[in-house]
Amino acid sequence: MKSSTLETMRSLIYEALREVYDPELGVNVVDLGLVYNIDITEDGFVTITMTLTTPGCPMHESLAEGVGAALGDIPGLIGGEIRLVWNPLWSPERMTEEGKRQLGFL
Repeated sequence: MKSSTLETMRSLIYEALREVYDPELGVNVVDLGLVYNIDITEDGFVTITMTLTTPGCPMHESLAEGVGAALGDIPGLIGGEIRLVWNPLWSPERMTEEGKRQLGFL
C-alpha cells in the first residue's frame, strides 16, 4: 500500500473515531485525547494505541465495541486491534481544544 493511501486511511480512521463517544463525558475519544497512535500495516491491519480516562474505567467494553464498529466501514482494512496502555497516563492536557471547550475547560 502506498504511503499516500496509508495516510488517507489514517485520516479516515481518525474521522471514524470522532464518532465514538465516552458515554460518561459525552466527548469523542479523539477530542478527549484517548487515542495515542494509529499504525496501519501494508496489508491493511490497524493497531490503535489508546488509553482511558482512568484505569478500571467501567466503560472499557463499550468504548472498545464503539471503536471496532467505527472501523467496520473503512475500505482497505482487513482487521485490527486495540492496545490499551496506561503510560503516559491520560490527563485533561491531552484533550484537543474542541474537547476542552465541550467540557467547559475553555
